[in-house]
Amino acid sequence: EMENAEGQYDLSLILSSENRDYLVRNNGDRVDLSRLKGKVIGIYFSASWCGPCRLFTPTLVQVYNELARDKDFEIVFSSGDQEDASFDAYFSEMPWLAIPFSDSETREKLGELFSVAGIPHLVFLDEKGKLLTGDGVEAVREYGSDAFPFTSERIAKFRAEEEEAKRNQSLKSLLVSESRDYVIAADGSKVPVSELQGKTVCLYFSLSEDGGCKAFNPKLIELHKALKQEGDNFEIVMIPLDDDDDKEEAFQQQFEKLPWLSLPAKDKISMKLAKYFELAGLPTVVVIGPEGNTIHSDVAEAIEEHGAKAYPFTPEKFLELEEIEKAKREAQTLESILVLNDSENFVIGKDGIKVPVSDLSGKTVLLYFSAHWCPPCRSFLPTLIKAYEQMKEKGNEIEVIFISSDRDQQSFDEFFSTMPWLALPFGDGRKESLGRAFKVRGIPMVIAIGPNGKTLTTEARELIMSHGAGAYPFTAERVKEIEAEVEKLAEAWPKELKIDAHEHDLQLTKRRIFFCDGCGERGQVWSFYCSECDYDLHPNCALKSNGKEEEEEEEEEEEEEGWTCDGEKCFKA
Repeated sequence: EMENAEGQYDLSLILSSENRDYLVRNNGDRVDLSRLKGKVIGIYFSASWCGPCRLFTPTLVQVYNELARDKDFEIVFSSGDQEDASFDAYFSEMPWLAIPFSDSETREKLGELFSVAGIPHLVFLDEKGKLLTGDGVEAVREYGSDAFPFTSERIAKFRAEEEEAKRNQSLKSLLVSESRDYVIAADGSKVPVSELQGKTVCLYFSLSEDGGCKAFNPKLIELHKALKQEGDNFEIVMIPLDDDDDKEEAFQQQFEKLPWLSLPAKDKISMKLAKYFELAGLPTVVVIGPEGNTIHSDVAEAIEEHGAKAYPFTPEKFLELEEIEKAKREAQTLESILVLNDSENFVIGKDGIKVPVSDLSGKTVLLYFSAHWCPPCRSFLPTLIKAYEQMKEKGNEIEVIFISSDRDQQSFDEFFSTMPWLALPFGDGRKESLGRAFKVRGIPMVIAIGPNGKTLTTEARELIMSHGAGAYPFTAERVKEIEAEVEKLAEAWPKELKIDAHEHDLQLTKRRIFFCDGCGERGQVWSFYCSECDYDLHPNCALKSNGKEEEEEEEEEEEEEGWTCDGEKCFKA
């Protein structure tokens, strides 16, 4: 029996085979199983092909190195790799022991024994072989080496302390650890956390190589300088999330140029704070008030838009800013958003011909945020061109201005050459101000500005995708008319349909966005849909009983640094 009546596993049985009583190191050395006696053992189920495993392994290596020096502790790797070479390459990164790759029978037996349904998976056994936890990955992620010996009592203690800290939050509970009661300045000096008490403190979660953080730093530096000059009781503490050795040097180089304080690189509290504040993205700036309470969970966007004017980041201040923004929107004209100064008062046409912004007054203007490297942008462009040309043919007073996120002038020129409208010059400073004003977080995005210079909608792209030129003039009244037309159109269609190409009945359903399983094209609003199979048909495909599936070629594209694409949009990472 591998497990006795007291729930203890016999390591000499579960980790061995008929012809093997040893484990191996990554240099080929054999280690007798008897060497594990009296130790806490982690059995690590992982594989080189598994992305989450590759992300977790460096964290586990750090914990192992901290514990193996002076604790009775060992880890045994059970590989899920399919090839010897993959196993060898991955195991070379690990300082612990492993079951030989050749012994697939034992590896499979272990997976069944500990009910491994997914990887990475980590179980801990005590000195007598009794299971301590089957959720070692979570314990290591949350508490690192502090969780040793990984008993349920130890983990419960940490969780109780976390709940207590939330109830009685203070700068000390957030920033002080057992081994450190200070933060550091750029010159390496130590500043006691006690000196920050009574101040408004911004916790700036950052990655040194993250494009969004690099772009945000100048804004935060401006804020820091302005508030320090005014003598406000204010400080910024950076929470660096760089967690490996190569990034530590990049952090130090960047930190030397920054005016605020920081936790030390690779400090364990950084990741705990990221979890504590449920970090959703970067950059994030959490505001802690003078009493140690959380005033706001993220003011990064407010700092981007308003700088020091957003201070002290209270609800009252945000209401005040909203009133200011409302007044700005009501006073908005095309010139107020597109003319910054006497030298930036034009857009360009073909061959770089300058067109004064004043020439566009009285027209509906679409601000088209896009880039050549962005696959969804290139996919949307033909639809926009078709709608634009049809609107022009009808005599509509319409213009489009391309606002580029391309990487260089050549890419901009190539992409712009395919468009029949105007553009901001490449690298124009107005791109940043427009992006902030309209909160552009993903591309393609189309903003419709009315003849009076007021914003009609920030969702003109969606309207054009659904209704083409029929979306003009993009007013709220037109949107209501379209909705009524769509409802009326559906009145003539059956509410339920059966076609030969699908086994279940299809229901007429409102679907915001879908891809037709018949023709492969994108659709919106109405679909004949099977919720059981997530199967969609355009009404025209369904009503023609055209269930023939066409293969859609997928074009693999490299994403631009600092952006990530999901097929619909590319977003700032």
